[in-house]
Amino acid sequence: MTLAVDLTWMQRALAQAQLAARANEVPVGAVVVMDGRVVGEGHNQCLGQHDPSAHAEVIALRAAAELLGQYRLTGATLYVTLEPCVMCVGALVNARVERVVFGAREPKTGAVLSAFDLLMSDKHNHRVAITEGVLAEDCAAMISGFFSERRHNDR
Repeated sequence: MTLAVDLTWMQRALAQAQLAARANEVPVGAVVVMDGRVVGEGHNQCLGQHDPSAHAEVIALRAAAELLGQYRLTGATLYVTLEPCVMCVGALVNARVERVVFGAREPKTGAVLSAFDLLMSDKHNHRVAITEGVLAEDCAAMISGFFSERRHNDR
């Protein structure tokens, strides 16, 4: 994949994150791409759906699986604005996603490279390629701005 292609899809993931922010959700967005087209996308909806599993990645993977009529997403790339957590890494492995591209690292709960490196585990029978740092500054600014505003409003 070229950087230009990754930038395009990450911008779309950022647009999804904006939808989450407008709904007062943690602003994370995700897009699943196969063969140059979007097959699923989503943003955090945990509060709105009253569902702890309604992370952007899971919403996008569910949408892709529904569209394609199968949960194996072999050949898919997931673009996500924030490094996936343990739950989302499990979903990526189970879906057989080929590649994950994320923007900002999540030092506390990131399960790709930061707090854990679960995608690199030799315990899995499936390997997921990783690209990090695509539009990292924009992705990090969206998250930090959201929490900064939240702290300010809680005063």
